[in-house]
This record gives sequence, C-alpha cells and structure tokens, in this order.
Amino acid sequence: MGYSVGMTIGNAKAIDILVEKDGRMIPVQVKAIKEKKSVGWPMMKDKVRQDVMYVFVLLNPSGMKPDYYVATGKEAKAKVKQYKTRGIIALSSLNSPDFLERWDKI
Repeated sequence: MGYSVGMTIGNAKAIDILVEKDGRMIPVQVKAIKEKKSVGWPMMKDKVRQDVMYVFVLLNPSGMKPDYYVATGKEAKAKVKQYKTRGIIALSSLNSPDFLERWDKI
C-alpha cells in the first residue's frame, strides 16, 4: 500500500494536497491553528466537501511537535458549529482517538 503526495498550486480551491493511494487520488485540505488557547479552526459548514479529507493541525508551542487530527468530509461537517456569519470546529470536538493521528483514514 504505497502513497504518493503532491501539493496543489494555483486554482485548486479547497485542496492543499493530493494523495495517491492504491491508484486513486484523495484530495486533502489542511487547517492549522497556532496553540491550544485558540478556540478551534474557522470553517463554514457549507464549505465542507464530502469528497475531501481534512487534516486539522495544532502547531503547539515551540519545541513541541504538532498534533494532527484527521477527519473525513462527513465527520468534519458534523463537527462544525455554525453561527449566522461564521463557523468553527472546536479543538475539543476533535481531541479524541477517533481523530488524533488517524492517518489510516487517508
């Protein structure tokens, strides 16, 4: 089971990385926040795509490795707390073994 990874350039809206796995292309969007005091990742529910994998990155303080949370489009959409003009995926909603370091989802 091999992987091939490429970054998108130009007009590939909502896609940051393309991963080739077992002969198929998997679009991946990466969202990052600097540290735990951030509430979460800004994201509008209507912008979440079912066919995209999402990697949410918590960069953590200098000297600590980042935390990576991996979600399918369906999982990400379910985690968005939508307000009238903004949406957010709370760090607390992804901070579990269901999402933390779940690279097997890709």
